[in-house]
Amino acid sequence: MEIDGKIILDLGMQQGTSKAGRDWKKKEWVLETFGQYPRKVKFHIFGDKADTIQLEVGNSYTLSIDVESREFNDRWYTDVSCYAARPYNPAQQGGYPQPGGYPQPGGYPQPGAYPQQPYQQPAGYPAQQPAPQPFGGSAFPGAPAADTFPAGDASDDLPF
Repeated sequence: MEIDGKIILDLGMQQGTSKAGRDWKKKEWVLETFGQYPRKVKFHIFGDKADTIQLEVGNSYTLSIDVESREFNDRWYTDVSCYAARPYNPAQQGGYPQPGGYPQPGGYPQPGAYPQQPYQQPAGYPAQQPAPQPFGGSAFPGAPAADTFPAGDASDDLPF
């Protein structure tokens, strides 16, 4: 899964030794997504990748992430782990971030900004025909006639 945004906070490096005696380290960051309603996402880079993936506060990136939840003592915890990062390129994403890293109001094309062209069938394709409608041209059948179910009919199991 990929997520785009601007790094807004560096939470630093954490290191330790596991119960098995192996050294570990992880680096944590906070990313703010682009869009009308930006979201803040805390993620971490674990192991040797913490040294090889270099991120800078204030720069925008596209992150390749894994999201995983786990249960401990009847509570659920979610980890967002980054395994690759590249500088954000709006041309590849179809986004429109402004120089400040965030889309400004009105920064996206507004409805009607592009002229509407009528659809033209590509050459070599047969003309589209409307789908046949069952039941005499209506998409839904009509209600049954009132005399279909006479009052007191044995098959009438309704309570009224």
